[in-house]
Amino acid sequence: MYKTTVKIDGMMCGMCESHVNDAIRAKMSVKKVTSSHKKGETVIISENELSAEMIAAALDGSGYIVMRAICEPYEKKGLFHRK
Repeated sequence: MYKTTVKIDGMMCGMCESHVNDAIRAKMSVKKVTSSHKKGETVIISENELSAEMIAAALDGSGYIVMRAICEPYEKKGLFHRK
């Protein structure tokens, strides 16, 4: 699994967060998407690696601009996970 952190320009409110999340879910196969307009970022958990270009294509025409994306391996930590 992979965690992709995306810096997005143009999110101003909670509805913007919902629009970004819905657009990504509709165009990509993802496990989880969360957005924060205050941080200006979206975090995506997926089975496959995602690129900034793929995410920008999913948001094409929405008015939101992908500034950069960082994809890294992700391991889900359970309730009893120890470091």
